[in-house]
Amino acid sequence: MYDVHTHFIPTEVMDWLEENKRRVNAAKEKKDADKSVFLNINGKWAFELKELFIDEQLYLEKQKESGIVQSLVSPIPQLFLYEFDKETTLELSKVYNDALCRMSKSFPSIAGLATLPLNAPGLAADELSRSMSKGLKGAIIGPGCGNLLLTDAAFTPLWEEANRLGSVIFIHPLLSEDPRLRRRMMPNLIGVPWETTLCATDILLSGMMDKYPRVKILLAHGGGLLPYQVGRLDKGYSQWEQVKSTLQAPPSEYLKRFWYDSVLWNSEALQFLLKLVGEEKVLPGSDFPFDLCAWPPVLAENEAAYLSFVGDSRS
Repeated sequence: MYDVHTHFIPTEVMDWLEENKRRVNAAKEKKDADKSVFLNINGKWAFELKELFIDEQLYLEKQKESGIVQSLVSPIPQLFLYEFDKETTLELSKVYNDALCRMSKSFPSIAGLATLPLNAPGLAADELSRSMSKGLKGAIIGPGCGNLLLTDAAFTPLWEEANRLGSVIFIHPLLSEDPRLRRRMMPNLIGVPWETTLCATDILLSGMMDKYPRVKILLAHGGGLLPYQVGRLDKGYSQWEQVKSTLQAPPSEYLKRFWYDSVLWNSEALQFLLKLVGEEKVLPGSDFPFDLCAWPPVLAENEAAYLSFVGDSRS
Protein backbone atom coordinates (compact mmCIF):
# COMPACT_ATOMS: atom_id res chain seq x y z
CA MET A 1 0.00 0.00 0.00
CA TYR A 2 1.11 3.54 -0.78
CA ASP A 3 -0.12 6.93 0.41
CA VAL A 4 0.19 9.95 -1.88
CA HIS A 5 -1.64 12.35 0.45
CA THR A 6 -0.23 12.62 3.95
CA HIS A 7 1.32 15.44 5.98
CA PHE A 8 4.10 15.84 8.52
CA ILE A 9 5.92 18.68 10.28
CA PRO A 10 9.60 17.88 10.90
CA THR A 11 11.46 19.06 14.01
CA GLU A 12 13.42 21.60 11.98
CA VAL A 13 10.18 23.30 10.98
CA MET A 14 8.84 23.38 14.53
CA ASP A 15 12.14 24.92 15.65
CA TRP A 16 11.87 27.57 12.93
CA LEU A 17 8.31 28.40 13.98
CA GLU A 18 9.41 28.84 17.58
CA GLU A 19 12.28 31.12 16.56
CA ASN A 20 10.07 33.13 14.21
CA LYS A 21 6.72 33.03 16.01
CA ARG A 22 6.37 36.81 16.10
CA ARG A 23 7.37 37.12 12.47
CA VAL A 24 4.56 34.79 11.32
CA ASN A 25 2.17 35.34 14.22
CA ALA A 26 2.34 31.72 15.32
CA ALA A 27 0.28 30.95 18.41
CA LYS A 28 -0.66 27.83 20.33
CA GLU A 29 -3.91 27.52 22.22
CA LYS A 30 -5.35 24.79 24.44
CA LYS A 31 -8.98 24.49 23.36
CA ASP A 32 -9.91 21.10 24.77
CA ALA A 33 -8.51 19.25 27.74
CA ASP A 34 -8.71 15.99 25.82
CA LYS A 35 -6.86 17.27 22.76
CA SER A 36 -3.41 18.58 21.91
CA VAL A 37 -2.81 22.30 21.58
CA PHE A 38 -4.06 24.04 18.46
CA LEU A 39 -1.62 25.93 16.26
CA ASN A 40 -2.63 28.88 14.15
CA ILE A 41 -0.56 31.05 11.86
CA ASN A 42 -1.47 34.69 11.40
CA GLY A 43 -4.76 34.22 13.22
CA LYS A 44 -6.39 31.69 10.87
CA TRP A 45 -6.62 28.03 9.92
CA ALA A 46 -6.01 26.72 13.42
CA PHE A 47 -5.55 22.95 13.65
CA GLU A 48 -4.86 20.45 16.38
CA LEU A 49 -1.13 19.89 16.62
CA LYS A 50 -1.36 16.15 17.23
CA GLU A 51 1.76 14.22 18.16
CA LEU A 52 1.33 12.37 14.86
CA PHE A 53 2.14 15.61 13.05
CA ILE A 54 5.43 16.21 14.83
CA ASP A 55 6.72 12.94 16.33
CA GLU A 56 8.80 11.35 13.60
CA GLN A 57 9.04 7.92 15.18
CA LEU A 58 5.33 7.78 15.99
CA TYR A 59 4.44 8.84 12.44
CA LEU A 60 6.68 6.13 10.96
CA GLU A 61 5.26 3.50 13.29
CA LYS A 62 1.69 4.32 12.24
CA GLN A 63 2.66 3.98 8.58
CA LYS A 64 4.24 0.60 9.25
CA GLU A 65 1.30 -0.66 11.32
CA SER A 66 -1.06 0.11 8.44
CA GLY A 67 1.09 -1.62 5.85
CA ILE A 68 2.20 1.54 4.06
CA VAL A 69 5.19 0.71 1.86
CA GLN A 70 5.90 4.33 1.06
CA SER A 71 4.30 7.66 1.96
CA LEU A 72 4.59 10.69 -0.30
CA VAL A 73 4.80 13.26 2.49
CA SER A 74 3.65 16.83 1.95
CA PRO A 75 4.08 19.98 4.02
CA ILE A 76 0.86 21.15 5.65
CA PRO A 77 -1.11 23.85 3.78
CA GLN A 78 -1.31 25.99 6.95
CA LEU A 79 2.42 26.60 6.51
CA PHE A 80 2.39 27.67 2.86
CA LEU A 81 2.78 31.29 4.14
CA TYR A 82 1.76 32.87 0.83
CA GLU A 83 0.39 35.95 2.61
CA PHE A 84 3.81 36.90 4.01
CA ASP A 85 6.73 38.58 2.27
CA LYS A 86 8.58 36.42 -0.22
CA GLU A 87 11.73 36.27 1.92
CA THR A 88 9.85 34.72 4.82
CA THR A 89 7.99 32.26 2.59
CA LEU A 90 11.18 31.19 0.85
CA GLU A 91 13.06 30.82 4.13
CA LEU A 92 10.53 28.43 5.64
CA SER A 93 10.20 26.59 2.32
CA LYS A 94 13.91 25.81 2.33
CA VAL A 95 13.85 24.67 5.96
CA TYR A 96 10.82 22.44 5.32
CA ASN A 97 12.17 21.02 2.08
CA ASP A 98 15.61 20.26 3.47
CA ALA A 99 13.99 18.47 6.41
CA LEU A 100 11.87 16.31 4.10
CA CYS A 101 14.98 15.56 2.03
CA ARG A 102 16.66 14.36 5.22
CA MET A 103 13.71 12.13 6.06
CA SER A 104 13.49 10.65 2.57
CA LYS A 105 17.19 9.79 2.63
CA SER A 106 16.96 8.30 6.12
CA PHE A 107 13.80 6.23 5.63
CA PRO A 108 12.99 4.23 2.47
CA SER A 109 9.32 4.43 3.41
CA ILE A 110 9.33 8.21 2.93
CA ALA A 111 9.28 10.23 -0.28
CA GLY A 112 8.63 13.95 -0.19
CA LEU A 113 7.10 16.95 -1.91
CA ALA A 114 8.40 20.49 -1.52
CA THR A 115 6.55 23.61 -0.47
CA LEU A 116 7.24 26.66 -2.63
CA PRO A 117 7.05 30.46 -2.34
CA LEU A 118 4.11 30.75 -4.71
CA ASN A 119 4.02 34.48 -3.90
CA ALA A 120 7.24 34.78 -5.95
CA PRO A 121 6.91 32.40 -8.95
CA GLY A 122 10.50 32.85 -10.11
CA LEU A 123 11.80 31.89 -6.69
CA ALA A 124 9.28 29.05 -6.61
CA ALA A 125 10.75 27.67 -9.85
CA ASP A 126 14.26 27.87 -8.41
CA GLU A 127 13.22 26.16 -5.17
CA LEU A 128 11.44 23.40 -7.06
CA SER A 129 14.62 22.71 -9.02
CA ARG A 130 16.79 22.81 -5.88
CA SER A 131 14.50 20.51 -3.93
CA MET A 132 14.17 17.96 -6.71
CA SER A 133 17.94 17.93 -7.18
CA LYS A 134 18.12 16.82 -3.53
CA GLY A 135 15.62 14.01 -4.02
CA LEU A 136 12.09 15.38 -3.62
CA LYS A 137 9.53 14.35 -6.22
CA GLY A 138 7.91 17.69 -6.94
CA ALA A 139 5.86 20.10 -4.89
CA ILE A 140 2.59 20.72 -3.12
CA ILE A 141 1.03 24.10 -3.88
CA GLY A 142 -2.23 25.87 -3.17
CA PRO A 143 -4.90 26.48 -5.83
CA GLY A 144 -3.58 29.98 -6.41
CA CYS A 145 -2.06 32.95 -4.63
CA GLY A 146 -4.06 35.98 -3.60
CA ASN A 147 -6.55 36.60 -6.39
CA LEU A 148 -4.48 34.82 -9.03
CA LEU A 149 -5.34 31.36 -10.33
CA LEU A 150 -2.52 29.04 -11.35
CA THR A 151 -3.06 29.69 -15.08
CA ASP A 152 -2.12 33.35 -14.64
CA ALA A 153 0.92 34.38 -16.67
CA ALA A 154 2.73 35.24 -13.45
CA PHE A 155 3.17 31.50 -12.76
CA THR A 156 4.72 30.71 -16.16
CA PRO A 157 8.27 30.33 -14.74
CA LEU A 158 7.06 27.70 -12.28
CA TRP A 159 5.11 25.68 -14.85
CA GLU A 160 7.98 25.82 -17.33
CA GLU A 161 10.41 24.47 -14.74
CA ALA A 162 7.96 21.82 -13.54
CA ASN A 163 7.50 20.67 -17.12
CA ARG A 164 11.24 20.57 -17.73
CA LEU A 165 11.73 18.44 -14.63
CA GLY A 166 8.67 16.22 -15.12
CA SER A 167 7.53 17.21 -11.63
CA VAL A 168 4.67 16.03 -9.53
CA ILE A 169 2.56 19.08 -8.69
CA PHE A 170 0.07 18.30 -5.94
CA ILE A 171 -2.64 20.95 -5.86
CA HIS A 172 -3.99 21.09 -2.34
CA PRO A 173 -6.78 23.51 -1.40
CA LEU A 174 -6.87 25.88 1.52
CA LEU A 175 -10.03 26.57 3.48
CA SER A 176 -12.37 28.72 1.42
CA GLU A 177 -12.61 32.30 2.64
CA ASP A 178 -15.96 32.92 0.93
CA PRO A 179 -17.91 34.87 3.58
CA ARG A 180 -21.10 32.93 2.75
CA LEU A 181 -19.51 29.79 4.16
CA ARG A 182 -18.66 31.07 7.63
CA ARG A 183 -20.84 28.60 9.50
CA ARG A 184 -21.46 24.90 9.99
CA MET A 185 -17.81 24.05 9.17
CA MET A 186 -18.56 24.79 5.52
CA PRO A 187 -15.17 26.43 4.75
CA ASN A 188 -13.76 22.93 5.18
CA LEU A 189 -16.66 20.63 4.27
CA ILE A 190 -17.63 22.26 0.97
CA GLY A 191 -15.10 25.09 0.62
CA VAL A 192 -12.09 22.80 0.36
CA PRO A 193 -13.40 20.67 -2.57
CA TRP A 194 -14.77 23.83 -4.19
CA GLU A 195 -11.29 25.42 -4.24
CA THR A 196 -9.93 22.31 -5.97
CA THR A 197 -12.84 22.34 -8.44
CA LEU A 198 -12.26 25.96 -9.40
CA CYS A 199 -8.52 25.54 -9.83
CA ALA A 200 -8.69 22.27 -11.78
CA THR A 201 -11.48 23.48 -14.07
CA ASP A 202 -9.49 26.61 -14.91
CA ILE A 203 -6.39 24.53 -15.69
CA LEU A 204 -8.39 22.11 -17.83
CA LEU A 205 -10.19 24.79 -19.85
CA SER A 206 -7.07 26.93 -20.32
CA GLY A 207 -5.31 24.42 -22.55
CA MET A 208 -2.34 24.53 -20.18
CA MET A 209 -2.14 20.74 -19.98
CA ASP A 210 -1.17 20.65 -23.66
CA LYS A 211 1.49 23.30 -23.10
CA TYR A 212 3.06 21.49 -20.13
CA PRO A 213 2.44 17.80 -20.82
CA ARG A 214 5.23 16.46 -18.58
CA VAL A 215 3.80 17.91 -15.37
CA LYS A 216 1.99 15.29 -13.29
CA ILE A 217 -0.85 17.19 -11.63
CA LEU A 218 -2.35 15.47 -8.59
CA LEU A 219 -5.73 16.71 -7.37
CA ALA A 220 -6.63 16.36 -3.69
CA HIS A 221 -9.82 14.78 -2.37
CA GLY A 222 -10.67 12.94 -5.55
CA GLY A 223 -10.61 16.09 -7.68
CA GLY A 224 -13.20 17.98 -5.66
CA LEU A 225 -16.53 18.33 -7.45
CA LEU A 226 -15.12 18.40 -10.97
CA PRO A 227 -15.47 14.71 -11.96
CA TYR A 228 -19.19 14.77 -11.13
CA GLN A 229 -19.79 17.83 -13.37
CA VAL A 230 -17.60 16.97 -16.36
CA GLY A 231 -20.70 16.34 -18.46
CA ARG A 232 -21.58 20.01 -18.11
CA LEU A 233 -18.12 20.95 -19.34
CA ASP A 234 -18.46 18.62 -22.32
CA LYS A 235 -21.80 20.21 -23.17
CA GLY A 236 -20.22 23.64 -23.04
CA TYR A 237 -17.42 22.38 -25.29
CA SER A 238 -19.95 21.26 -27.90
CA GLN A 239 -21.96 24.49 -27.68
CA TRP A 240 -19.51 27.34 -27.17
CA GLU A 241 -16.51 28.25 -29.29
CA GLN A 242 -15.00 30.11 -26.30
CA VAL A 243 -14.63 26.76 -24.58
CA LYS A 244 -13.65 24.67 -27.59
CA SER A 245 -11.04 27.06 -29.02
CA THR A 246 -8.45 26.39 -26.31
CA LEU A 247 -8.80 22.59 -26.27
CA GLN A 248 -7.77 19.73 -28.53
CA ALA A 249 -10.37 17.30 -27.16
CA PRO A 250 -13.52 17.34 -24.99
CA PRO A 251 -12.99 18.16 -21.29
CA SER A 252 -13.77 14.58 -20.28
CA GLU A 253 -10.61 13.48 -22.11
CA TYR A 254 -8.47 16.02 -20.23
CA LEU A 255 -9.96 14.78 -16.98
CA LYS A 256 -8.05 11.53 -17.57
CA ARG A 257 -4.75 13.42 -17.67
CA PHE A 258 -4.94 14.52 -14.04
CA TRP A 259 -4.06 12.20 -11.17
CA TYR A 260 -6.35 11.86 -8.16
CA ASP A 261 -6.08 10.67 -4.59
CA SER A 262 -8.70 8.33 -3.13
CA VAL A 263 -9.72 10.60 -0.23
CA LEU A 264 -13.48 10.50 -0.82
CA TRP A 265 -14.80 8.63 2.26
CA ASN A 266 -17.46 6.95 0.14
CA SER A 267 -17.00 3.71 -1.80
CA GLU A 268 -19.58 4.57 -4.46
CA ALA A 269 -17.99 7.93 -5.13
CA LEU A 270 -14.60 6.27 -5.40
CA GLN A 271 -15.90 3.64 -7.82
CA PHE A 272 -17.42 6.39 -9.97
CA LEU A 273 -14.05 8.17 -10.15
CA LEU A 274 -12.20 4.95 -10.99
CA LYS A 275 -14.59 4.19 -13.83
CA LEU A 276 -14.52 7.77 -15.13
CA VAL A 277 -10.76 8.36 -15.32
CA GLY A 278 -9.24 4.88 -15.12
CA GLU A 279 -7.74 2.89 -12.26
CA GLU A 280 -4.21 3.95 -13.18
CA LYS A 281 -5.07 7.59 -12.46
CA VAL A 282 -6.45 7.16 -8.94
CA LEU A 283 -3.87 6.61 -6.21
CA PRO A 284 -4.32 5.68 -2.54
CA GLY A 285 -4.29 8.68 -0.23
CA SER A 286 -5.38 9.44 3.31
CA ASP A 287 -4.87 13.10 4.34
CA PHE A 288 -3.36 11.61 7.51
CA PRO A 289 -3.26 12.78 10.28
CA PHE A 290 -5.85 15.56 9.88
CA ASP A 291 -9.26 15.07 11.50
CA LEU A 292 -10.97 14.23 8.21
CA CYS A 293 -8.38 11.71 7.10
CA ALA A 294 -9.41 8.49 5.35
CA TRP A 295 -7.11 6.23 7.34
CA PRO A 296 -5.77 3.86 6.30
CA PRO A 297 -6.06 4.42 2.53
CA VAL A 298 -8.89 2.30 1.16
CA LEU A 299 -7.80 1.87 -2.43
CA ALA A 300 -6.29 -1.49 -3.34
CA GLU A 301 -2.58 -1.48 -3.98
CA ASN A 302 -1.54 -0.56 -7.51
CA GLU A 303 2.25 -0.52 -7.42
CA ALA A 304 2.67 0.09 -11.14
CA ALA A 305 0.45 3.18 -11.05
CA TYR A 306 2.25 4.62 -8.03
CA LEU A 307 5.73 4.04 -9.42
CA SER A 308 4.84 5.50 -12.80
CA PHE A 309 3.59 8.57 -10.98
CA VAL A 310 6.34 9.20 -8.45
CA GLY A 311 9.19 6.91 -9.48
CA ASP A 312 10.72 4.18 -7.33
CA SER A 313 12.69 5.79 -4.51
CA ARG A 314 12.78 2.75 -2.26
CA SER A 315 16.24 1.54 -3.25
